[in-house]
Amino acid sequence: VQLQASGGGLVQAGGSLKLSCAASGRAFSSYNMGWFRQAPGKEREFVAAITKTGGITYYADSVKGRFTISRDNAKNTVYLQMNSLKPEDTAVFYCAATDRTGWGARATTRLYDYWGQGTLVTVSS
Repeated sequence: VQLQASGGGLVQAGGSLKLSCAASGRAFSSYNMGWFRQAPGKEREFVAAITKTGGITYYADSVKGRFTISRDNAKNTVYLQMNSLKPEDTAVFYCAATDRTGWGARATTRLYDYWGQGTLVTVSS
């Protein structure tokens, strides 16, 4: 599967952005999906994940209540709605896909075999 993330940009603190990740190739509904982010000088960290059908979601504590992950399998797209953005949310955001079993590892980069190119989100104070 090939992934293409989009929707990043510059936003003021307290604002909102919605990221999209379009998939092509093998059946999108075969993959659990995740969003990760990487700030300058930091390791890539987990943000959110969603199961193949969209029935179960999971969030990092730092974004819980502010971000919402969703997917539209008919459109082969996963989304990340980000509200109440903070300067510390500034990062390159990556979408990722996995067809492995092991939902218990959903917050780890090692579970995901396919990655998008990243989209930059900058939150100004």
